Amino acid sequence: MEQMDKRQVLRRLSMAGCIGLMRTVLQDDAEGKTRQYLRTVTPLPGNNLLGFMPAYLGTGDYFGAKVITVFPGNHQAGLPSHQGSVLLFDAEHGALRFMADGDAITQIRTGAVSAVATDLLARPDAKRLALLGAGAQGRSHLEAMALVRRLTEVTVWDVCPENARRFAAEMAEKAGCPIRACSCAEEAVRDADIICTLTPSPTPVLESSWVKPGAHINAVGACSATARELSSDLVARCLLYGDSIESVEKESGDYLIPLSEGVIQKGHLRGTIGQLLCGEITGRTSAQDVTLFDALGLAIEDVACAKYLYLAGKGEN
Repeated sequence: MEQMDKRQVLRRLSMAGCIGLMRTVLQDDAEGKTRQYLRTVTPLPGNNLLGFMPAYLGTGDYFGAKVITVFPGNHQAGLPSHQGSVLLFDAEHGALRFMADGDAITQIRTGAVSAVATDLLARPDAKRLALLGAGAQGRSHLEAMALVRRLTEVTVWDVCPENARRFAAEMAEKAGCPIRACSCAEEAVRDADIICTLTPSPTPVLESSWVKPGAHINAVGACSATARELSSDLVARCLLYGDSIESVEKESGDYLIPLSEGVIQKGHLRGTIGQLLCGEITGRTSAQDVTLFDALGLAIEDVACAKYLYLAGKGEN
């Protein structure tokens, strides 16, 4: 059984390559070629979590799972809140063939999936990016958005102002355009064409009145039925898409809370990014539409990355 640590994953899984990989696996999922299962989350003492996310890539192919821990207090110790591994098994004999760092795969593929959604839903002339959250996903999303739109300005806000200032100083060269650290989320998103919410906040950090017509939003940070980053009236205003209908209907507070309030109805979820790729559903209908991708994260994405890394190591890609 082969293994790959975080540094190796970050070196070998490029963002551009991962965007193409995510397009393929999301379309395969929409066409019924994969099997995606809901994650199992086990509560641990101290408000910590153990998550198990299984997926099957196809008959005669590979299957696997991401096993992670979520320890929110780790930031205070200088450690990532999410840690774990992605396991890859062959479908012929069920043998464990490969294990890779789950944090690195998650970091890259999450930005890559948002890039696929942005390319499909954002206006072609979108050029101003706002990042709410200046952590690892802020870096991932900056790199990913720059690959699908020609950015001319980036704004960033973080609950810790020093994080936003550091991000702006460190990432300007990679962005290829100015990055401005903002003192509040409203300032960051006011003129943004693309907004990525990347925070662990359980309550809204983005309000409808701050978002201009025609914007596209990637809602990434919230991943439970009781947490959300967007206000209810903003979700009601958006054309809403997910990575998995089942996941959004079971796990997304950004969808379930406004649904419980009666602000939206069940049909408000228009479909998935995979269905957009297949041409089964339509995306943006006008330049004034506000589009929303609600990202929960899918195990097929993680397992597809592990398969790519495993085969690349064997010289089969």
